[in-house]
Amino acid sequence: MALEKTRTKILDAARRLFARKGEANTTMNDVAVTSGVGRRTLYNYFESKEQLYFAVVEAELELLSDTMAKVASKRISPESKIIELIITRLDAVKEIVYRNGTLRANFFRDIWTVEKVRKHFDETEIEIFKQVLKEGVTIGDFYIEDIELTAQILHYCVKGIEVPYIRGSIGAHVDDPTRDRIVAYIISGALRKRYH
Repeated sequence: MALEKTRTKILDAARRLFARKGEANTTMNDVAVTSGVGRRTLYNYFESKEQLYFAVVEAELELLSDTMAKVASKRISPESKIIELIITRLDAVKEIVYRNGTLRANFFRDIWTVEKVRKHFDETEIEIFKQVLKEGVTIGDFYIEDIELTAQILHYCVKGIEVPYIRGSIGAHVDDPTRDRIVAYIISGALRKRYH
């Protein structure tokens, strides 16, 4: 319990420092001082600043996974779940990136590093989509030939619009109800109609 509490303190301090000063301008000493733990203790938890940075990004993505899991467990129709999952996902990623200040710059500049860190999140998201799609097929709401492939396509479609959505290149002129309606039209058309 105490070990987890210390780790959380370190991660919170590091996230705030990375957001304010950037990863490059933050030292392990800064993190030790801000978190109130000794340097030796800090290095017992994280061997390097890079490892600490990855842990901060992973912690943010775990929060997003938890949020999506809560949506998937709601007592609403599978179609409503898919729509809410997509909207929640886009808004949550945008919020994480903006809340973390200079992490935003890293997110756009060093996408391959971020990709490495997000691998587990991506796998979890595909599993959540699969679970909801299977539920929809089971009750006859969805007509899907290959649930695994459909879950992967949904994941990569949402992931693919993430950066333009965060930057405001798409959807910036649209209010939330209109955005929600457009997502609902797309999902309804894609998952309900039988193709021959």
